[in-house]
Amino acid sequence: MNEQKLPSVAYFSMEYGLHSDFKMYAGGLGILAGDYIKGAKDINAPIIPIGLKWKQGYTDQKIDANGNPYDSYHNYVYEFLEDTGVKVTVKVRKTDVVCKVWKTDYFGNSTLYLLDTDIPENNDAWITGQLYGWFGEERIAQEIVLGIGGVKAMRALQIPIDVYHFNEGHAALAAIELIREKMSGGHTFEEAWKATREEVVFTTHTPIKEGNETHPLDRLEYMSAFNGLTRDQMERIGGEPFNMTVAGLRLSRISNAVAQLHADTANKMWKEVAGRSEIIGITNAIHTPTWVDDRMTQAYEQDGDLWAVHKEIKGELIQFIKERSGISLNADNLLIGFSRRAAPYKRSDLIFSQPEIIEPYLESGKIQIVFSGKAHPLDDNGKKIVSNLVAMMKKYPKSVVFLENYDMTIGAQLTRGADIWLNNPRRPLEASGTSGMKAAMNGVLNCSILDGWWPEACIDGENGWQIGDGFETTDFEVLDKHDSDALYNTLLKRVLPTFYENREQWVQMMKKSIETTRTEFATKRMLDEYYNRMYIKA
Repeated sequence: MNEQKLPSVAYFSMEYGLHSDFKMYAGGLGILAGDYIKGAKDINAPIIPIGLKWKQGYTDQKIDANGNPYDSYHNYVYEFLEDTGVKVTVKVRKTDVVCKVWKTDYFGNSTLYLLDTDIPENNDAWITGQLYGWFGEERIAQEIVLGIGGVKAMRALQIPIDVYHFNEGHAALAAIELIREKMSGGHTFEEAWKATREEVVFTTHTPIKEGNETHPLDRLEYMSAFNGLTRDQMERIGGEPFNMTVAGLRLSRISNAVAQLHADTANKMWKEVAGRSEIIGITNAIHTPTWVDDRMTQAYEQDGDLWAVHKEIKGELIQFIKERSGISLNADNLLIGFSRRAAPYKRSDLIFSQPEIIEPYLESGKIQIVFSGKAHPLDDNGKKIVSNLVAMMKKYPKSVVFLENYDMTIGAQLTRGADIWLNNPRRPLEASGTSGMKAAMNGVLNCSILDGWWPEACIDGENGWQIGDGFETTDFEVLDKHDSDALYNTLLKRVLPTFYENREQWVQMMKKSIETTRTEFATKRMLDEYYNRMYIKA
């Protein structure tokens, strides 16, 4: 890519995972956005990220004395944020809300602009209080600030933009502002919509229809989200109720899913949406300097002793686990890492589904598992999953660990120091799963269902293992039993014998894992694809 000729891209995201101490992220969507803007900085790509300055960020989720998760929030102050001197105003419930614009490039990222309503001018100071907090009205207010306020911020900062990239449907109202701008310049609604589509590209993440955000049109109107458009025009864009993903698909010239399998899933899922953009697959990637241990990279590049380096890093993980949980794991025994959001389709506790099979291995310590993950504060089912994992830790105190309050620090430790990385979602409900990429580049072998990114990378038995055969059914009872059997078969008959009896093959697989992922799943490849396939018009 010739950076002199690259279009400038305003990148809108509700969250950015740049560092554990910067509480601007909840999970994978934010980690992807953070890696994306670090990767953009590395190659001097003209990406201008826009988000919200969260006063309390996402929940800190701790475990109480009864083994149940509870949520806590803290006000954070960040000395490294710079005041741009710019303020913009949006309407929320017909009232002016002033948004202060901060910026930072502190974490080796493209300069990130953050809108903040927590200023004396506002009665509604708490709009930017909690990421994904509260209920429908608050969410709409946040999306007004991100979308409409984000476009206004670009104008006030006098930053010229060629392409507007919405990372998920949260930013769809930015396109409503672009349409309003054009209509105020004399264009008809149809002309404005058509011209706006030429400027917008959209990324969809959630492969479960019910997980895509919707709002009743009455509520959007009451919150002033129509932004000068009529009810009929809004309904044509997003339907009734107004679906933020459908709106994103209809407001963009092209859209992308975040893995090749996810593109198939998304196109099937949204095939009935008239007037939507094409959904192509651009597989997510990771920012290698953030996630891959330099010692492992050096050992790989210099043909050094991968196992010695891995043992050193694993020892550090075991010490980290002891400090956090008080549990001492055995460095010589297999250590499985599993950390991700606590959602039912990810099946965190699948490995416990047939106790008669797995129990002897857990009681002997031959298999050790470290879990981490948060449930959404309002997701009682997700919290039950966390409680169950904590109960398993109490049941198998020498071999099962749950690390509370999952964050980037825990994620980095586990994806560097575990022996294998376990992932067993219900296919095809995993959009991408970038934690597996981090593990793979650290020589931690993936043991995964063929979902998300793994079908593109897996060479079964050479750079990791596949669980099962890509079986799909909407009968979850049948699917879970099929995948549970496949998990035990892979783990007990293939992974364990290799780990305990064939170190040479294990190290060869570590080498192959790094070799087959370090370029293909790094941010440079992803950014190249975004520019060549979405940002630069053919």
